[in-house]
Amino acid sequence: MQTDALLDRFLAHLAPLDPVAVWAHGSLAGGDYQEGRSDLDLIAVLDGIGPRTVWRLALLHARLRREPLSPLLHCTYLTPTTMEDPARPHLTWAHEELYKRPVTPVTRTELHAFGRVLHGRPPAGLLPPVPDGQLTRFVVRDQRDYWRPALADARLWTRDVWVDLGLLTFARASATLSDGRLISKREALDLLPGLGAPGELVEDIRGRRYGTPVPLGEEWTARRAELTRAYLGPAIDALVASYG
Repeated sequence: MQTDALLDRFLAHLAPLDPVAVWAHGSLAGGDYQEGRSDLDLIAVLDGIGPRTVWRLALLHARLRREPLSPLLHCTYLTPTTMEDPARPHLTWAHEELYKRPVTPVTRTELHAFGRVLHGRPPAGLLPPVPDGQLTRFVVRDQRDYWRPALADARLWTRDVWVDLGLLTFARASATLSDGRLISKREALDLLPGLGAPGELVEDIRGRRYGTPVPLGEEWTARRAELTRAYLGPAIDALVASYG
């Protein structure tokens, strides 16, 4: 598999930095990984991250750019002394650039529940557990403060990634808030009809993620955006009202 080859090369390039641990989360760890479509979501723990280490990480990822699937490889870099705060931004390589972002309570819960150890120590030995209530508070806040305002920008919802993530993240949030489950994207897709999502949208996502994608015409792209926004707005409002 190209995925295994890329992970082997990544770990080989990272080895000179002597990582404490490297973990996979998301679909790569949770059993719903689709090669060439799913992101490769990784966490690496290093003893320290100074300016020289940042430069070496940038060079590492630049060397991987020609590898198949490399645009899908995302890695956040933690240190044992900075990983406790879920709101703290950490150096991250994603979308082919370095920037900073937090390791959310969802990711932390995934790592403890089914994180895949690629190197070194397991999450349970390093990463603090997610306290009671922190996960649900984050999920409500994410729906209320990120996804709900994003619906105001109609242009975003003409893009596949916004339709897919918007609907699937809502379904996953619904499962987490109703019974504490972390579900896969496949499970979220199966859940959406029962949550009242239009069947056209569900099948659109299913074909793109699990079938053979077909080019979209402008008419369907525009209609899909309207359907998504019309569904998600009231759905998110109801979810937040119930659990916020």
